[in-house]
Amino acid sequence: MGSNSSRIGDLPKNEYLKKLSGTESVSENDPFWNQLLSFSFPAPTSSTELKLLEEATISVCRSLVENNPRTGNLGALIKVFLSRTKELKLSAECQNHIFIWQTHNALFIICCLLKVFICEMSEEELQLHFTYEEKSPGSYNSDSEDLLEELLCCLMQLITDIPLLDITYEISVEAVSTMVVFLSCQLFHKEVLRQSISHKYLMRGRCLPYTSKLVKTLLYNFIRQEKPPPPGTHVLPQQSDGGGLLYGLASGVATGLWTVFTLGGVGSKVAAASELSSPLANQSLLLLLVLANLTDAADAPNPYRQAIMSFKNTQDSSPFPSSIPHAFQINFNSLYMALCEQQTSDQATLLLYTLLHQNSNIRTYMLARTDMENLVLPILEILYHVEERNSHHVYMALIILLILTEDDGFNRSIHEVMLKNITWYSERVLTEISLGSLLILVVIRTIQYNMTRTRDKYLHTNCLAALANMSAQFRSLHQYAAQRIVSLFSLLSKKHNKVLEQATQSLRGSLSSNDVPLPDYAQDLNVIEEVIRMMLEIINSCLTNSLHHNPNLVYALLYKRDLFEQFRTHPSFQDIMQNIDLVITFFSSRLLQAGAELSVERVLEIIKQGVVALPKDRLKVRQLSLREVTVQRQN
Repeated sequence: MGSNSSRIGDLPKNEYLKKLSGTESVSENDPFWNQLLSFSFPAPTSSTELKLLEEATISVCRSLVENNPRTGNLGALIKVFLSRTKELKLSAECQNHIFIWQTHNALFIICCLLKVFICEMSEEELQLHFTYEEKSPGSYNSDSEDLLEELLCCLMQLITDIPLLDITYEISVEAVSTMVVFLSCQLFHKEVLRQSISHKYLMRGRCLPYTSKLVKTLLYNFIRQEKPPPPGTHVLPQQSDGGGLLYGLASGVATGLWTVFTLGGVGSKVAAASELSSPLANQSLLLLLVLANLTDAADAPNPYRQAIMSFKNTQDSSPFPSSIPHAFQINFNSLYMALCEQQTSDQATLLLYTLLHQNSNIRTYMLARTDMENLVLPILEILYHVEERNSHHVYMALIILLILTEDDGFNRSIHEVMLKNITWYSERVLTEISLGSLLILVVIRTIQYNMTRTRDKYLHTNCLAALANMSAQFRSLHQYAAQRIVSLFSLLSKKHNKVLEQATQSLRGSLSSNDVPLPDYAQDLNVIEEVIRMMLEIINSCLTNSLHHNPNLVYALLYKRDLFEQFRTHPSFQDIMQNIDLVITFFSSRLLQAGAELSVERVLEIIKQGVVALPKDRLKVRQLSLREVTVQRQN
């Protein structure tokens, strides 16, 4: 590389890279390092350019893999970087651009090499490469300092202690990215790693004391969403707005890790520009999620997950219990606002889910907010645009709703929040609607989308469980929401009748041919009847607990009362139909007494009057019998 700007095509022939990866040992005090590290590099702007970079440098990296046991040049490079980082804080205060620039370049090269080393060899071999020194071929000093542990501790110190300035932004991003690359070992193992080098160094020893400080810093990086400094203020000449070259490299690794966490999924079809607007925030979030999802060591729990589970609000003055390790405090209001604003990315949604699921302090705080619409609306928008999101992003958004709807206070408050002009909801113009009614509409739409496209039984179950959680607290349902509840029941009823007819025809056909295997219509019927029962449970719960608050639902039931006739005598639904049948019969009678040709307004008036007249003890209170929904954390 050297003092001139390098181009990707020139890298295999670069004399400095050849010397680094060659057969000649280079002392850590050699002037060569100043020459090697005095380069600038135009950041790749596409995956094609990133691939070209890897192809151009793979020969250099493999040469170092072959020669490093003799030369120890990897260890020398790391020692050069470590010695420079000791003066990095002072260099930032003194605005020493050149020193920070060269230190950044050293880390850049280390990360590029580390990425290839992790791809090409086992963890045991990787550790050996950090111990080789200039000795006889293949020898190493087992008593020397552990360079790998020292490098990781140094990266943690760099992330947590170096002030974030224009001249330190790039090296801060790349320190975070190098840790992401280091943790990518799991990508190359089919089995879950429980005794990896990440467990050895990050969960015990010298790195452990940095746990809470690192998690806190990564969270604040996400909260602040600091953009890269404008052109002309970078340490590196001519960097693009998207961040340094290493950001591109590590983003590729992080995307791979993210794929592992989402069980083989792909990222949402959302423009990457939102992620590139703050490379530091995006990479910090990815590193935080990787750390939080590390498996527990054989003899110790994951300390990073412990830190995420236990941190408190800065306004909380109560002492931490002595039993809680790695505790710290953070501004919950700032974190809440950042989470509300960043839900377009699935990694931000995973962070929200992780915090709600594992940190009771955060969950309590969020449920007490009076502006929950700021959080719920982005989640609903994810579900609404289900065809543009991967299935795991949709599941996370849905499970977040499940967690929220477990709280009765939340279920009551969402019907008190009125919204106007929801522009992203295109099926119908909603000039004014409560947050609760909008939530019902979006969840029902997700169910209908799933019925016609993905046909995922568990997505159905989770959607219906969210509605069931809310049903006893339904208040002043919008007329369109009430219509959609009954329309969904109508769709399920038609599907039930269709499968029943197919089963009957198939059974008749089997009498004339014993050789043709019969489709398993019984199983299909059981699934549909289970979903129908869930819907009836939801309607029944609303009528039993909040009939007087929902005239629009009663109106929708009366308008489509013929739908429910076939289920009155059905053995699977007789018990659940009693209250629904009672309500339909009672209000139908009152409408008949009022005469024919009634307007919508008059019908609603009669319903409101009838609600007062209907004795409450005639409706039998039932416990919802929905099966327990198992929420699986993605480790």
